[in-house]
Amino acid sequence: MKVISYNLRKHRAAGELAALVEAHAVDVLCLQEADTRDLPAEIAGLRLADATQRNRLGLAVYYRANTFQAQEVRAIGLKKSLHDYVLKPAEERMLGVRLRDIDHGREIIVASFHAAPLTALNSLRRHQIRTALSALQDLGPGLPALMVGDYNYPVFKENLGQKVRDQGYELTLSDARTYTRYRFFRGHYDFATSNGFDIAHIRTLPQGLSDHLPILITADVSSRRPPAVV
Repeated sequence: MKVISYNLRKHRAAGELAALVEAHAVDVLCLQEADTRDLPAEIAGLRLADATQRNRLGLAVYYRANTFQAQEVRAIGLKKSLHDYVLKPAEERMLGVRLRDIDHGREIIVASFHAAPLTALNSLRRHQIRTALSALQDLGPGLPALMVGDYNYPVFKENLGQKVRDQGYELTLSDARTYTRYRFFRGHYDFATSNGFDIAHIRTLPQGLSDHLPILITADVSSRRPPAVV
């Protein structure tokens, strides 16, 4: 399964999506900072599962309709930062979709995630990540889950990785940094947390109109999946 995650930077990079999907034979597309009022029902053969409704800049998940069926969708709000209270950019920061593989009959969960910006503390982002991962298990108890997106967590990822492992998930970075706009804030912002998936690799794709670079995740359902920690 191939998944692309892309922060569109206030929808500026939306015109690049069809070419990205076609060039990389993508199965699932997870978006952040999308103008959900301007999203098409399909992008290069991928169908819109759903998009957040209460965000000024929202999340969306697309899936390949001849491979998967969308069974259930859930958007959740997470603990707010001061930035959220003042500017109100995002009421819902996680959008999860339970997908059924048409050929194999198995179900998986894929989610798009956007953590609070750098003006918030890492402790708040860890709280958001922990809550989002727990919500994925509620969406499909025991199912393999993959959450990708903009984690806004460029430093101290070792600590985050341990917290994620304590919850039964693995944190996987891409092969190159994903944010380059400001010299002192460059680094890995966009990555994946997963349970029950073997991540073959995550590749950072060339930069387009966004200040974030898209990432391409290649993964498969693990044959031996540890249970999630509740």
